Amino acid sequence: MNTTDNTSKAIAESRELPVIALVVPCYNEEAMLPISAPVLLGILDTMAAEKIASPQSFILCVDDGSKDATFAVIEAQHAADKRFKAISLAHNRGQQNAMLAGLMTAMPLCDAAITVDADLQDSPDAIYEMVRKFREGADIVYGIRNSRSSDSWFKRTSARAFYRLQRNMGLETFYDHSEFRLMSRRSLEMLSEYGERNLFLRGLMPHIGLNYATVHYARNARAAGTTKYSFFKLLSVSIDGITSFTAQPMRLIFLVGLILLLADIAVGIWVLVSHFNGSAISGWSSLMVSVWFLGSLVLISLGIIGEYIGKIFTEVKRRPRYAIKDRLLD
Repeated sequence: MNTTDNTSKAIAESRELPVIALVVPCYNEEAMLPISAPVLLGILDTMAAEKIASPQSFILCVDDGSKDATFAVIEAQHAADKRFKAISLAHNRGQQNAMLAGLMTAMPLCDAAITVDADLQDSPDAIYEMVRKFREGADIVYGIRNSRSSDSWFKRTSARAFYRLQRNMGLETFYDHSEFRLMSRRSLEMLSEYGERNLFLRGLMPHIGLNYATVHYARNARAAGTTKYSFFKLLSVSIDGITSFTAQPMRLIFLVGLILLLADIAVGIWVLVSHFNGSAISGWSSLMVSVWFLGSLVLISLGIIGEYIGKIFTEVKRRPRYAIKDRLLD
């Protein structure tokens, strides 16, 4: 076989292999990217060498309006290796919108996209298994932590509580799955049809309804920089997820109202009986407890209703979910 035939065979084999995009949302990651970039490029090299994925596979970084030199680091990586592509958002839009921007940008350029954090705490080695599951027919592959032993007791307990709360509220999610997942182009095209502004991608995935698989992995320690997720940010994400997918909290308010109505009827009967028996006495303590309890309940109820009204307010304005300022896609 001559050189021309060898080249033609190599091109044909390359076309049969899937083009994989590693979508990496970045916010203030100038310290971490010089560490993670060679690791991710090495994964592309390994997948190409082992004929797991096409040599045309690439990394797509999404600079989510960083305030440090993150995009300058990305530009340097792009100049050194064109497989390191990027987009830069005009304003910080949060992880969910940054991931969506990356996925929608990568969609026409790849056969499947994998979202992975720049800190590489979600083990890059699981990427190989995700691609294998995709080639076996899975449209979505979820990365799931096999242990939370490295977390503090508080973080481990609160995370489990959030997952249980989401399930009890009717939200379909996978325990110990964050945003580390593979999506085929078909699933990305279906995702693009979801137009809501209040994004919770973990909750959207089960709604897509395609074949899925799971890959378990051990979570690594962050090599540099600091985590962007505080307890209150995690709480906000959980609340967003619940209120974006179910009206169960408002139904619970109605149920609590019915229970309190029954309690009020019982108290009213007791007051009337006491009055006619001549044993009624003024009870300052019970009155104050009742007032504070009902006042707190009213405020909580208004807060839950306000959360839904706020989401309606955001949705009806139909503002763009993100705006891309710069592109490095050549």
